[in-house]
Amino acid sequence: MRLALAQYALGAEMDQNLANAVDLMERAASQKADLVLFPELCVSPFFPQYARQKVDQYAVPLDSPVVRRFQEACRTLRIAASPNVYLREQGALFDASLLIGRDGAIQGVSTMVHIAQAPQFYEQDYYTPSETGFRVYDTPEGKIGLVVCFDRHYPESIRSCVLRGASLVLIATANLMNEPRDIFDCELRAAAFQNGVFIAMCNRVGAEGEVVFCGESIVVDPYGNVVAKAGTSADLLVTDIDLGAVETARGMRPYLALRRPEMYVK
Repeated sequence: MRLALAQYALGAEMDQNLANAVDLMERAASQKADLVLFPELCVSPFFPQYARQKVDQYAVPLDSPVVRRFQEACRTLRIAASPNVYLREQGALFDASLLIGRDGAIQGVSTMVHIAQAPQFYEQDYYTPSETGFRVYDTPEGKIGLVVCFDRHYPESIRSCVLRGASLVLIATANLMNEPRDIFDCELRAAAFQNGVFIAMCNRVGAEGEVVFCGESIVVDPYGNVVAKAGTSADLLVTDIDLGAVETARGMRPYLALRRPEMYVK
């Protein structure tokens, strides 16, 4: 399977952000990628850096022109995509990652479970906590789980996806230059190693308002090795992974098979 991670800067104009995203899909398709992963809020500015702003203009329903444009691009380019958007659904607002198939059909929607509230991440001012939890979707390439940004800091997120059959977990994120970036890498490597799963995380880049995004999008294999990692500037990170390695890795280190859930604190 060939993954493309679309690491780019975003501005205030949604139309331009969407055009940039589609351009990156075209580049990914030209390199024969099977799936392109986008960063958190991939068509809007990162408004959660500010508390209690009016941001209704960035909220999109599933039948919006924004989502339809991603679907059209997937169908035309014959590539799957996982964009993350500020989703309006049934009167609520979510930080949501979509999984769109090569045919343009929406295969799944996963919404953020744990909502941060801290300086530069005033997310509780904008997002409704997920009511559907960590979900996994069947695709032609294999079972894929979606985890949204802050949720990855909870071991239960990756583990829940894996227990539901995921061989690959995709993470849309918005990581800053001034955060503990080395620890973030360690988190993903440990989660991939302990669960025998591929993990791909895609980030934004550039200065935006009062924050600077660090990029460093990354793919980790089920042995905990870094397969590919981008720098801190805009990039389309393309890499091949073999999902068959998941079964081999779990056979070598049967952590999942030897679990004793009855002994764990609930």
